[in-house]
Amino acid sequence: MKDLKEIAADAVDLVSPAIERLFERTNRKELHIVVMNPQVKPWEVSFEDAILFEKSLGSPESWSISFDQFARKKAQQAWRESTSNIQLQTLHPSALREDDLLFYGSFVYGNIVVACSGVEQWYDMLISGWIAVAIEQLTMHEYQMQKLENPTKTYR
Repeated sequence: MKDLKEIAADAVDLVSPAIERLFERTNRKELHIVVMNPQVKPWEVSFEDAILFEKSLGSPESWSISFDQFARKKAQQAWRESTSNIQLQTLHPSALREDDLLFYGSFVYGNIVVACSGVEQWYDMLISGWIAVAIEQLTMHEYQMQKLENPTKTYR
């Protein structure tokens, strides 16, 4: 069975054609993606240790803004609060901290947290959602195949 990091990379590759298509209508063609490990909680490990996968699209060396840092900040908010950062910014701003980024662009699907930065924040959120759902469904596929191949296996 693929591990979660392989599945996250596979999910990003799977939705990359849609991201490239979306780049035809965005303000730039730059993006940084952060995927958090859904198997760990904020009280178990540091934020940095909980990052499962990161990937930059475009030309990071020419970025005028640190999209990688923005994406990490968005992921940190969402992971810490177990909800997308648009929820904090629009419904629960009392939970915002001094160093929280005031752009949204994360998506939380079950325990999967994905955040992106580089294009308009609504498109960052859209891409994050595509990746999060893809991760869960690719994991579901791996899980179901494992059950079929090893029907008497007791634990994962």
